[in-house]
Amino acid sequence: MAKLLEVVEPAGAPPVWAALRNEAERAAADEPALGSLLNSVILTHKTLAGALSYQLARKLGDQELRAMTIREVVEDAYDADPSLIAAAEADLKATFERDPACKGYVQPFLFFKGFMAVQAHRVGHWLINHDRETLAFYLQSRVSELFQVDINPRAKLGQGLFFDHGTGIVIGETAVVGDDVSMLHGVTLGGTGAQRGDRHPKIGKGVLLGAGAKVLGNIEIGDFAKIASGSVVLRPVPSGCTAAGVPARIVNCPTCEEPARTMDHTLAEVVYDYVI
Repeated sequence: MAKLLEVVEPAGAPPVWAALRNEAERAAADEPALGSLLNSVILTHKTLAGALSYQLARKLGDQELRAMTIREVVEDAYDADPSLIAAAEADLKATFERDPACKGYVQPFLFFKGFMAVQAHRVGHWLINHDRETLAFYLQSRVSELFQVDINPRAKLGQGLFFDHGTGIVIGETAVVGDDVSMLHGVTLGGTGAQRGDRHPKIGKGVLLGAGAKVLGNIEIGDFAKIASGSVVLRPVPSGCTAAGVPARIVNCPTCEEPARTMDHTLAEVVYDYVI
């Protein structure tokens, strides 16, 4: 199935929201069995914020915290900080552009747990920054249970993120993830021991983290670096370089341009091969 590139944008509507609505209308016509879902989650709402707050509430609500309560919390966050919706829009674009299996915006909005986990984290991060720590950790727990993605609400995430598959991603309390980063399943941004304080990785802009990569400790991964699948990185990686192996070594520098956008997981035939 080809990507849905041609969309008709209503006057004044954000491009992503316009595309999402247009796709939902076509999908509802093509698959009437899902018409009720598409209408309730997307088509009855006037804004991306309204639809996303409904979707998060629908996914995260349970016996202890009902969906309506979660929706009110999410709406409060979006009203107070519109940058959360701008980030969600950038994440949707990133997912569509970087995932060849993604056919449009409806697919990640309804079904991709990596996208949903990131949006739930953004709300949790807003909560913890407004002295609502217990509720923030409650949302973290629900996301971990539902999506198998565990992101501490104090971790700082940029925008334009793509969490492919999502399963098994773990991001620690003092981790920082820059804009336009892509990571696959099984990535860990963790510590190296039981010490407290600033102990987690700082991931630069445009970094690509392959499946199963472990980046441990308060180290910097430079902009547009690439971490090969299955690698264990314990030392800083310079900007534009590729690290691979256990323990990781620099295997080529510079690497490809914008690896997070191209999703290029290949390694150069000629390598530097020195321990970092």
